[in-house]
Amino acid sequence: HVQLVESGGGSVQAGGSLRLSCVVSNSRYHEYCMGWFRQGSGKEREVVASIDGNGFTGYADSVKGRFRTTKDNAKTTLYLQMNSLKPEDTGMYYCVVPDGGRWSCPDFDDFVDPRLNHWGQGTQVTVS
Repeated sequence: HVQLVESGGGSVQAGGSLRLSCVVSNSRYHEYCMGWFRQGSGKEREVVASIDGNGFTGYADSVKGRFRTTKDNAKTTLYLQMNSLKPEDTGMYYCVVPDGGRWSCPDFDDFVDPRLNHWGQGTQVTVS
């Protein structure tokens, strides 16, 4: 069983920055693949970042060069640093882990399948 708690969202002006955090209750999951996806109003889920068990990261084209995800192993916390924010970045952001833990990350399309992954309640990001 795993619980994920996201925080750090808020309202910012375009060009601003936010840092999201995700605390993982089960440290085993923190050692493996983790990621972030977002969902804007009326939009489909979009994976924006992932980090695998080796620490290799992947990003959606829409956020490449602006977002960076890192892990703090001591705190079992995943972070998403978001810079140069744009209005189109607005949405609910979720921390996600594959069910059972996976060293490598799944394809982004599979990462938002609720049958295969776990995520928290999300944190709202609004960019105006």
